Amino acid sequence: MAPLLELDHVTVLRGTTEQRPALDDVSLRIDAGEHVCILGPNGCGKSTLIKTITRECYPLARPGSRMAILGRERWDVFELRSMLGIVSPDVLASCTSDATAQDVVLSGFFSSTRVFPHHHPDSQQLERAQAALARLGIAHLGRRPVAEMSSGEAKRTLIARALVHDPHTLILDEPGTALDIAAQMQLRETLGDLAHSGLGIVLVTHHVAEIIPQIERVVLLREGRILADGPKSEVLTADRLSSLFAVRVGLANRDGYFHLD
Repeated sequence: MAPLLELDHVTVLRGTTEQRPALDDVSLRIDAGEHVCILGPNGCGKSTLIKTITRECYPLARPGSRMAILGRERWDVFELRSMLGIVSPDVLASCTSDATAQDVVLSGFFSSTRVFPHHHPDSQQLERAQAALARLGIAHLGRRPVAEMSSGEAKRTLIARALVHDPHTLILDEPGTALDIAAQMQLRETLGDLAHSGLGIVLVTHHVAEIIPQIERVVLLREGRILADGPKSEVLTADRLSSLFAVRVGLANRDGYFHLD
């Protein structure tokens, strides 16, 4: 299978041209099925990287610059998004409404955030939506509006939506945001199970503790540039994290999970 992502000397601007590039001459390859974490502080370009993958942002056209997703440089956006499972704060904000969990999951077939009148899900799609909810342990929430759910329940609904169309890769942007300790632990367990199932996972976060043991590779991103990229055991060190976050930190590893001291 072609790599999930190939970036060669990619620069992405957001806002005015006088601002620092959100991604600055980035070269990065992520293979299909790989388990990778993109780690960095707020404002480092993590969300821009996701929006570049989903074609919400586009790189500058420059000599020597190239970008390919799943081996192709040109995509119909809706076709591409049907091959990726996206879980992000932007999607959560769009889904926090009177739409039920079942409708939000069904919306994954249409690259929307709920089922609109012009959408006509068939019986097979309905069956797959119910199976996705059951897979995440929230089948009982199918008729509940997302706005009435806890943060953990809403996040699980988004993951079910991302999985309903059997994507090549699950891309998660700050998945632990607003979750309490119990919900964070449930999220870790869920992501571990998904990784063991063979699904590719790209975890984008600024929390070291969210990096599940199944993630083998970590990319450190700071000010739009890659600071380090390699095996988790080599990249996650106290010295590198201190440089990444511009503050002195300690690092501990307990049962495969890393924690800042």
